[in-house]
Amino acid sequence: MAALGNRGTVTEASGFKPEEDAQKIYGAMKGAGTNEATIIEILAHRTIAQRIKIKEAFKQSVGKELLDCLKSELTGNFEKVVVGLMMPGPVYDAYELRNAIKGAGTEEACLIDILASRSNSEIKEIIATYKREHGKNLEDDVCGDTSGMFQRVLVSLLSAGRDESSKVDEAQAVQDAKDIYEAGEARWGTDEVKFLTVLCVRNRNHLLRVFQEYQKISGRDIEDSIKREMSGSLEDAFLAIVKCIKNKPAFFAERLYKSMKGLGTTDSVLIRIMVARAEIDMLDIKAEFLKMYGKTLHSFIKGDTSGDYRKILLELCGGEK
Repeated sequence: MAALGNRGTVTEASGFKPEEDAQKIYGAMKGAGTNEATIIEILAHRTIAQRIKIKEAFKQSVGKELLDCLKSELTGNFEKVVVGLMMPGPVYDAYELRNAIKGAGTEEACLIDILASRSNSEIKEIIATYKREHGKNLEDDVCGDTSGMFQRVLVSLLSAGRDESSKVDEAQAVQDAKDIYEAGEARWGTDEVKFLTVLCVRNRNHLLRVFQEYQKISGRDIEDSIKREMSGSLEDAFLAIVKCIKNKPAFFAERLYKSMKGLGTTDSVLIRIMVARAEIDMLDIKAEFLKMYGKTLHSFIKGDTSGDYRKILLELCGGEK
């Protein structure tokens, strides 16, 4: 029942009694109105493994699916957070991808956020879960909704074939940096396939070395070159891959910052990251956020959201520091 990672704000509740939690939640939803405070208090302070036990206990003692009851009692963004918290990681990722693809228009940001930041084993699990939960092939769905080089990058990420060793081939790193430079900055037009081959296939340590070499050869950071050479979703995808390779918590911190700064809030992004990373690396994301923006993630969420939605996000954020 332990947490998924050891850098999360959500950790295993001690003295955990799923039957008691299930009864408290049932009591919070019974009769007129809902006691949201009880729901927040319990669900935001249990690991996903513990929430699954609560779900089972609820079904046994109440004879109903907890998720269905929560959906009928709650609304809006608060409901979206709670529903997300009741799903194991791969199920939540598959659910988010399905929602991003179906309907009019595609939420490319969701495809990029998830596929650029998950490991090979996580991606394989997402694909299997997508098939099981939604009866469809994720790659087919992605291909049906995207096109061109952006589609090819997503298909490559979905193949879950990135080298995950830690060895650096010095000569190859220099060659890779040259290849990317010659495919972009050094020519008229851009040969995006070269970028794909290097950025989607090589391991992390190797790529960090490639980025150093690239800086030497071109006098620019690889991110600057991608911004100069690409545009639209393809640019976003390559930038996300590079940022996740360099520093994944910083990537999520930036996504959270951009979801809240300026007018309006991109709630879909805010919810997805707060739910998905709460028990994995939220402590690191908070630290990066403070380092990058000089303000706490807690203060940003507090200033940008309201009501029970704000309350549950702040619990997931875990403390002001």
